[in-house]
Amino acid sequence: MNFAERIEVYKGVVPVGFGTDALGGVINIVTNKKPRNWFVDASYSYGSFNTHKSYVNFGQTFKSGLMYEINAFQNYSDNDYYIDNKVQEFDHSDNSMKPLAETLYRVKRFNDTFHNEAVMGKVGIVGKSWADRLLLGFTYSHLYKEIQTGVYQDIVFGEKHRHGYSLVPSLEYSKRDLLTKGLDITLSANYNHNLTTNVDTARYLYNWFGDRIPQATAGEQNHQYSEQKNTNWNATFTANYRLGNAHTFTLNHVFSSFERTSRSLIPTNSTLEKYQVPSETRKNISGLSYRLMPSEKWNFTAFGKYYHSYSRGPVSIGDNNVGNDTIVSQNVSSWGYGAAGTYYFLEGLQLKLSYEKALRMPTNGELFGDGDLEAGSSSLKPERSNNVNVNLSYTNNFGRHGVYVEGSLIYRNTDDYIKRNLTSVSGTSYGTYVNHGRVVTKGFNVSLRYSYARLFNVGGTLNSLNARDKEKKRSAETGQSSLIYGQRIPNQLYMYGNFDVNFYWHNLFAKGNTLTVGWDSFYQHEFPLYWESFGDPSTKHRVPEQFSHNLSLSYSMKKGRYNLSLECRNITDADLYDNFSLQKAGRAFYGKVRIYFGR
Repeated sequence: MNFAERIEVYKGVVPVGFGTDALGGVINIVTNKKPRNWFVDASYSYGSFNTHKSYVNFGQTFKSGLMYEINAFQNYSDNDYYIDNKVQEFDHSDNSMKPLAETLYRVKRFNDTFHNEAVMGKVGIVGKSWADRLLLGFTYSHLYKEIQTGVYQDIVFGEKHRHGYSLVPSLEYSKRDLLTKGLDITLSANYNHNLTTNVDTARYLYNWFGDRIPQATAGEQNHQYSEQKNTNWNATFTANYRLGNAHTFTLNHVFSSFERTSRSLIPTNSTLEKYQVPSETRKNISGLSYRLMPSEKWNFTAFGKYYHSYSRGPVSIGDNNVGNDTIVSQNVSSWGYGAAGTYYFLEGLQLKLSYEKALRMPTNGELFGDGDLEAGSSSLKPERSNNVNVNLSYTNNFGRHGVYVEGSLIYRNTDDYIKRNLTSVSGTSYGTYVNHGRVVTKGFNVSLRYSYARLFNVGGTLNSLNARDKEKKRSAETGQSSLIYGQRIPNQLYMYGNFDVNFYWHNLFAKGNTLTVGWDSFYQHEFPLYWESFGDPSTKHRVPEQFSHNLSLSYSMKKGRYNLSLECRNITDADLYDNFSLQKAGRAFYGKVRIYFGR
């Protein structure tokens, strides 16, 4: 977060300039690119579960336009928080499992240590007639992650882990008014070479007490000591042409490619296995938009997109052909289009309306999994949807009082909806992905905020996203009616909200010092873990209602040169869960110190 200048939130149609197939909006983290003579920004934090975070960023820009920047960070945590779970106890007299009792125990996670480190360097030229920025960069990062549990929380591992590293060279170029006034060009590209090793060779079976018994075969889930080589190319080109004050044309193209090969590191006949046939995908997204802005009162944008993707990979668990070595390849080409407009009825009262016919292509994780707990599905089709968003907002200041009110309506009609499932094959559990069919999502969003001068602000947001199955037939071949038609899509939040309040004391103890005290909370309504129409409702598992609260205190000195902050997350130690009912951490405390020098 130290590296971010600001965060932009786009709701509804995503601007063509982002060159993405995302739906519903974009969160854009804008990094600080202002030339500075020199600067040093460093921070360190420590907290619960033996969590350490360090960060340092320093750089310099010379009068000649030459600049360099070094950014390094590390994260470490034992992640040894407590959860509630049944425990499979062992009988050590014969190394067998006792009958599973229904008792819930408070147990500590013991195989979940995580740490990663990275160093990033950039060098280049800024502020020239032919380039505002021309930078070459290089990043090295390292990862180590112990794996405590599988896709179900009753699965527990004691020695399973993964580790790896990435090498990422990059290029960045931008120029405003290139060749002619009004033509702005940006280009970025990078290559990511990643090597990951999955280790699952233990000959023990563990329980949540950390107790273990020997087993005849190696591996806590799938017996692997394997190496994955992932290579990733990404390139983005954007051209904006401003014609007068009212017209803007934007052309954007994004290219990305991904290739994964893997091999076993378990010796066979005294030699290592060769890398397997690669899984690969290539994506191209082109977009062209026109924006008309004759006045500050209203504007209108129309755009078109062309999507093309190629993917190739082996059939896996998610394709209903377990054990099949068939290679699946597919080409997808499609057009998308849309329009968006905004109009100010009165000062501060704004109406926004947008429509998009869009394509969301499967991610690399959805297509190919992670080679361990996620199976992937190489035959996945893209999601195709029609999306409508309506937004009305009002913002104004009355003396020292500020008011902001916003409401949005969302409608999304999706074909080939991509849904994540959990499945078990031969005692091994995986996350898989399937094209579910037609899903219609209706929702709303309401936000309120009030501020008083620079001393106080309070606000909150309530969201509802009601996604329901609209596939009437189980299959076109049989014509059988679907038993889940009209049911809510499981494993998804559909009602949630947040609330926060902040107090500020400026020039406290000295000029330029600010004390900030904040409280924020997050609420989510209960939601079904499985289809609601199946099974006994009284015993059906649901992810429970959750309400968490966080408290923070920060003191900034000398206009941000020195900063101290304390934070308590989940103050009430509430039981919190993710979408598949895996329990999150309880109450936690963190402290952070940060310094900044520069000019």
